[in-house]
Amino acid sequence: MTAAAIAAEPLAKNRTLRAAGFILIYAFIIGFTDNFVREIAADGGLWQFHATRSLFAGLITLVLAKPMGLSLRPKRPGAVLARSLIHGFTMMVYFGCLAFLSVAEVAAGLFTAPIFVLLISRFAYGHAIGPFRVVAVGIGFAGALMVLGIGQGTGISATMVLPIAAGALYALGNIATREWCHGESAETLLMGFFLALGCFGLIGIGVLALWQPEVPAGVDGFVLRGAVWPTADFLFWTFVQAAGSLLAIGLMVKAYQMAEASRVAVFEYVILPMSAFWSWALWGQLISLQAVAGMGMIFAAGMIIALRGR
Repeated sequence: MTAAAIAAEPLAKNRTLRAAGFILIYAFIIGFTDNFVREIAADGGLWQFHATRSLFAGLITLVLAKPMGLSLRPKRPGAVLARSLIHGFTMMVYFGCLAFLSVAEVAAGLFTAPIFVLLISRFAYGHAIGPFRVVAVGIGFAGALMVLGIGQGTGISATMVLPIAAGALYALGNIATREWCHGESAETLLMGFFLALGCFGLIGIGVLALWQPEVPAGVDGFVLRGAVWPTADFLFWTFVQAAGSLLAIGLMVKAYQMAEASRVAVFEYVILPMSAFWSWALWGQLISLQAVAGMGMIFAAGMIIALRGR
C-alpha cells in the first residue's frame, strides 16, 4: 500500500470505553513497575537504565515477533520517527527535571498534557471539543494537583516551565499516535519509542563520560551517574521494567489508536491513584484524605469522558 493510500484511510471510529480499559491496565502495570525505580537508582544511572531497558525491550520483541506475528516495519517511517523522538525527548526532559525539582512538581507539570491535547486537537486539527470534555479535563487536573499535594504551601515555581514543556510534548506525541501514525501497528510504535529512548540513553552516557561530574552516592546520583558495572539488582529490575513497559505502553498506544487523544488523555490521570495504591501495598505509604478526594475527582472526570464517548 502506498503512502498516499495510507494517508487517505479514514480514522477508526472512537471506542472510548475499550480505550479506557486499556489505560486502566496500563496504569496498573506502570504503577507497579515504577515503584521499583528506587531499586534501580540506588546503584545505577538514569542514562544506563534507559539504554539497558531499551536493549532488553528490543530483545524481548525480536524473540516474540515471529511466533506472535508482530509487524515491526513502519508504513510511514518519517511519522514514526517523529513520534518516537517526541516521546523519547519528553521522557528525557521529565527525568532530567528530577535533578532539581520534586517528583510532585515534575508530575504536576507533565499532567498538564490533557489540557494541551484539547488545545492542539481543537486549533491544529479542528476537532470539536464539547463542554463536557473541557469540564472533565479541569476536574481531572484539579484532582491530580490534590493527589500531588500542590497548593499546600508549595506553589508552581518558574522552574516548572520545563515539566510543563514536557507535558506539551507528551500531548503532541499522543496526538501523533492517531493523527500521524494511524495504520501503524502498536508494536512498530513501541519499538520506535524504545529505540529513541535507547539512543538518548547512549548519548547521555557519552556526555557524562566526557564531563565526569561529581556523583552523589545512592539514589541522589541517579541523573548524574554514568556507565557503571551493573549489579544483579539493577539488571533484574531493569528487565522487569522492560517487560512491564512493553506490555503497558503497548496497551497505551492501542488506546490512543482507538479513540481521539482528547478523550483518552483524561484517563491517564488514573496513574496517580494507581501509583499511590502500589506505594501503599508495597511500602506501606499512606495517602491523605485530600489525595483520596483528588482520586475521586479523577474517577469522575474519566466517567464523564467515558459516558459521553458512548
